Amino acid sequence: MPRQSKTVVPEDLDNRPQTQSARRHASVLPNQGLSEIPLDHGATGRIERRLPIIVVVRLAPLLSAPADGERTFTDNISPHGARIFSKRAWQPGDVVRVTPLHAGAAFGKVVYCQKLPGERFSVGVKFPDLPVPWPTLKKYGDLLG
Repeated sequence: MPRQSKTVVPEDLDNRPQTQSARRHASVLPNQGLSEIPLDHGATGRIERRLPIIVVVRLAPLLSAPADGERTFTDNISPHGARIFSKRAWQPGDVVRVTPLHAGAAFGKVVYCQKLPGERFSVGVKFPDLPVPWPTLKKYGDLLG
């Protein structure tokens, strides 16, 4: 008997603790392109490790109203970057506003945009100016060091 998978939409994640990792949800997110990020420093071009943590965010162009943009979620995060799922294609260099649920907005630049199955995209965002104080990273800060 084939295993049935449940599709989770960002609205469903609002009622879950934000500290749950992307790997834990990978079994209920069918083919969403969740990454398996190893926690080591390799030749990835990143200056720090990213943790596979899902955070509900609002992703919007810089020049838009605070309520604009799409409600979505991250695949992985660090103080200076994140991989975020999106319904639209973004261009490298686009400046975006990323607003985590229950936190202030952060501003970053799109580094890459990768097409995923099902009219979805994964967007790599770099926060070059100020580190993002992701509420969930406070609990796991020792894993980033």
